[in-house]
Amino acid sequence: MQHKDVIVVTGAAGFIASYLCGYLNMLGFEKLILVDDFSVDRKAPNTMNKKFIEKVHREHFFSWMQENGDKVGYVFHLGARTDTTEMDYEVHRKWNLDYSIAVWKECTARRIPLVYASSAATYGNGELGYVDSHEIVSQLQPLNAYGRSKNDFDIWALTQKETPPFWAGLKFFNVFGPNEYHKGRMASVIFHAFKQIKETGRTRLFRSHNPKYGDGGQMRDFIYVQDVAQICTWLMEHQPASGLYNTGTGTARTFYDLASAIFTALALPIQIDFVDTPADIRDKYQYFTEADMTKLRNAGYAQPFSSLEESVKDYVTRYLVPGTYY
Repeated sequence: MQHKDVIVVTGAAGFIASYLCGYLNMLGFEKLILVDDFSVDRKAPNTMNKKFIEKVHREHFFSWMQENGDKVGYVFHLGARTDTTEMDYEVHRKWNLDYSIAVWKECTARRIPLVYASSAATYGNGELGYVDSHEIVSQLQPLNAYGRSKNDFDIWALTQKETPPFWAGLKFFNVFGPNEYHKGRMASVIFHAFKQIKETGRTRLFRSHNPKYGDGGQMRDFIYVQDVAQICTWLMEHQPASGLYNTGTGTARTFYDLASAIFTALALPIQIDFVDTPADIRDKYQYFTEADMTKLRNAGYAQPFSSLEESVKDYVTRYLVPGTYY
């Protein structure tokens, strides 16, 4: 990236972005600008061992860019309000739509390539499938305010005549892995199941309220955060056609498979109890998601994805058991 060799990562204290910072460090990129609200103590360990130039509060990022934007060679905009149970759209509008528009305009004006976080939540119930086609974006019906805000930004981005020199909106499917300790209710099923198993030797999964699926038979496209970081850095280095890209494995697996993999990683017998899905999310619950990964593959991304069993074993044994961060 020659003289413009600084990389900005927003949401840097959060789960995926903090992992990406560590992954970039591993690849030799140390001129990072970490952007977030760093006052949240429970997120502090996520940035503790990272190599970077500076931390910038998210409220001060645009004034920072006024003075330093000419040094920036790439922006990963992964910061967002990600609470799917927050129903107030205005909260999501501020951080997921308005802030993202401002980042886009900054990257466009300064000719900085941009990768930003969209979400598989944009697909809603999947009535139109899970293909990252630009043709269907305006027809999608997300099930919650979070998904709607992400889709609203995708719609906005696709209508822009002035764009960054390269841009990609990544529709993250069910990402799991180290550095999600702070996420509470929004942490992955693996994280919660591990805690339950350590405490009781058993875990709980949601009972199916859909006759098409048995208990534990609900299916999701689970992707390890390491694979997500590989996709992000590949896009940075190769810059294929701009647009929206699914970020999953292309293979849906059941929650029963997921829970079983955790027990196997811990060398324990499988003990699963089924409980009712909470009423406040029951009518917004996705029973099946599976990323169509054709577009990214056709763009040249050839890396294999980690299997669910390999990923869960790595996460459980290297991070959850010792309580370590990446």
